[in-house]
Amino acid sequence: MRHPDELIERIAVVLAAAGVVADMRLCCALSGGVDSVVLFEVLHRLQPRFGYRLSAAHVHHGLSPHAGDWAEACAARCARAGVPLQVFHVEVDRLHPDGVEAAARAARHAALDTVACDWLAFGHHQDDQAETLLFRLLRGTGVRGAAAMRVASAASGVRPGRLRPLLELRRAHIEDWARRARLDWVEDESNAALHFTRNAIRHRLLPVAELLFPAAVPALARAAAHFADADDLLGELAAGDAAACGGAVLSRRGLLALSPARQANLMRWLLQRRAAPAPSRAKLDEALRQLRACPMDHPLRLALGEWACCAYRDDVWLEPAAAAVPVGQRWCGEAVLAWGGARVCFDAATGAGLSRTALDAATEVRLGLRTPGMRLRLDAARPRRAFRKLCQEAGIPAWLRDRLPVLWVDGEPAWVGGIGVSVAFACPPHEDGVLPRWLHGVGEGGD
Repeated sequence: MRHPDELIERIAVVLAAAGVVADMRLCCALSGGVDSVVLFEVLHRLQPRFGYRLSAAHVHHGLSPHAGDWAEACAARCARAGVPLQVFHVEVDRLHPDGVEAAARAARHAALDTVACDWLAFGHHQDDQAETLLFRLLRGTGVRGAAAMRVASAASGVRPGRLRPLLELRRAHIEDWARRARLDWVEDESNAALHFTRNAIRHRLLPVAELLFPAAVPALARAAAHFADADDLLGELAAGDAAACGGAVLSRRGLLALSPARQANLMRWLLQRRAAPAPSRAKLDEALRQLRACPMDHPLRLALGEWACCAYRDDVWLEPAAAAVPVGQRWCGEAVLAWGGARVCFDAATGAGLSRTALDAATEVRLGLRTPGMRLRLDAARPRRAFRKLCQEAGIPAWLRDRLPVLWVDGEPAWVGGIGVSVAFACPPHEDGVLPRWLHGVGEGGD
């Protein structure tokens, strides 16, 4: 850095580009090492300019005999700056299949995901980016994995957004700035342990690469940025394919009309949107092979890790592999009721759904499971039909039938998710009604 203020201004540019504004909650992941200490110091200096609310979080793994000292050092730093600090004590699975290093990282991120903030800021830098890319490439990663870390990643669900303001800076520049600013920091002795894969890449592989290619680190970081662009384009392609195939619940014919590469890209994208780990290529290829080979009238439920790909007739959707058991409950006019891992929405309607008058006159309205021998009459011109027959006609596969939500009105089935409304409780034309909608998997059960 030619001037100490240059690093501060480069971080300010990252914050502005991410849309950080006054009153946003910004939390610095503070390990106590030089990278996080520099980031914390700069964020503290920039706080008056941006007006955000700064806090810090420290994860105590307990893996080092010095872990308590590091937590105390972080607490002292935050106290001097008047910045609130959260300390998380986590248990690390020492028998993790990917090793202690991966287990510690997973525990750290799981803890930090619970911080109530708009942005979590990490001290990752360009050397970290190069190490991450090499590590993932050597494990056979795809395009998304090769994109490595991004400067800014938007919030997803309850998980806050991620900021890495130092990502385009070299480690040496950060350490030089820390010395100029007369900062003190802690050193994690495990960073020198070569039995950890990332440390071996840092201390053995990258130095050799830099002997052959002096600009190896920035070149690898630039490659990660190219992979990120490619991943964004694949995401746009998948979004378009999803829309063309029907949206939330895909058309099987539409999906199978795509090339095999686009089929796999679409399925990975759908899983990614649910924060699910990507399945192995072999597992995904086998699932798609079965989708292509299996007759349309034969139901399929194919495990893809935490989620399952389900197909029946022309519908293809994703749902949790271990679906939660639904719990019955009274309905007292709520707009939404939880139903296992899904939910049932109750929308106001006119001349559609259930009669509001009939519901208001009932002694008890309850959302529950089906009962043995349950029958339903959907058409005034036809008799009551057996539940199994109605499921077959509605295209509901066997594994879903025991989880279908049933709205019971004074002990009578008035509506079944995915099947429809009993004529005895149907809303007359032009009158106020309630239209239940069962949202399951990635889409909605048709009512």
